[in-house]
Amino acid sequence: MRRRVVVLVLLLAVLAWVVVRWTRRGGELAATGPAPADTATTGFRAAPLWFADVSGDSLVGESREIIEQTDLHERVATLVSELARGPSGAGVGLVPAETRVLHVYLSERGLMTLDLSGAFRTDFRGGSSAEALAISALARTLAANVPETRSLLLVCEGAPIGTLAGHVPLDRPLDVAEWP
Repeated sequence: MRRRVVVLVLLLAVLAWVVVRWTRRGGELAATGPAPADTATTGFRAAPLWFADVSGDSLVGESREIIEQTDLHERVATLVSELARGPSGAGVGLVPAETRVLHVYLSERGLMTLDLSGAFRTDFRGGSSAEALAISALARTLAANVPETRSLLLVCEGAPIGTLAGHVPLDRPLDVAEWP
């Protein structure tokens, strides 16, 4: 008889625990283990991008909806990919279409080192104006979307670029505030 009472008490305790868990969850039993990631909370945001205007004399801004990302590499890779894709409205793309981000590093002082694929250098077409506009479009886009960026050092496949088309020296960091 005593054993039945103990079993009955244990059974009632387990039942009480289940009922408490049930009511605290609004009728849903709590899962045992980590909850799966909620993909419904993935957000989009408007990202300002810059391209050359049709005359090739200045830059024009364009807002594009991109997936909100917390990882620096993914954020910068998405921005560079969108620049390489070109404008959706009036404007001219400046970053070669096959350009990809290989690595990106942002120091505590705001120096972004951006390692791009070789296509950035080998596929670039343009003279001094296009070169300056391409560098400015990159600097503006990155500074606007990664506000911690104070300066930008561009390299291709791990090696210093020197210059993109022979006019703008890229062997040292560029102050993004000087590339309006």
